[in-house]
Amino acid sequence: MIVLGLTGSIGMGKSTTARMFADAGVPVHDSDETVHRLYAGKAAPLVEAAFPGTTSAGVVDRAKLGARVLGADAALKQLEAIIHPLVRADADAFLARHRRSGAPIAVLDIPLLFETGGRNRVDKVVVVTAPAETQRARVLARPGMTEEKLASILAKQVPDAEKRRQADFIVDTGQGLDAARAAVNAIIRQLIGAGKPGR
Repeated sequence: MIVLGLTGSIGMGKSTTARMFADAGVPVHDSDETVHRLYAGKAAPLVEAAFPGTTSAGVVDRAKLGARVLGADAALKQLEAIIHPLVRADADAFLARHRRSGAPIAVLDIPLLFETGGRNRVDKVVVVTAPAETQRARVLARPGMTEEKLASILAKQVPDAEKRRQADFIVDTGQGLDAARAAVNAIIRQLIGAGKPGR
């Protein structure tokens, strides 16, 4: 089974691209969705122990937690030390399940793949990109987003140009949904072809 890492900077269209892989029948593990699930389950008591008062009825209150960790590097590192191993274990179980079922490809959707050393967990990397002005317009349209917040987020991410340089495949969502879907389907065809004996 080929493990495909899917990544891209904020506002590049990574979630949309992940759905395209899923629509094409490729199993996709979504790190963000996993965190949401963990915050409502096994991570909640661990987060509450580290950051008292940030859960309610056994579920992490993201607003309260955000207020404690955003802009506080030590607190953020403490939270990541709790969450990252749980997300990794969930992803490992996902991969094992799909290996057993005989899936030819599985996707790990990892927002900070390059930033967190995730390159060594995958066989190939797909970077989702778009022109900088498109990215900026998409992100600033989000509720509560400001120029300052965007600048702070981008400062913590590997630059798009560097991600593209390290990519095995690139999906440009700035060309529209049909072009992006065609790129996704071409990647799947190429990988399934590459995985067949004698090819």
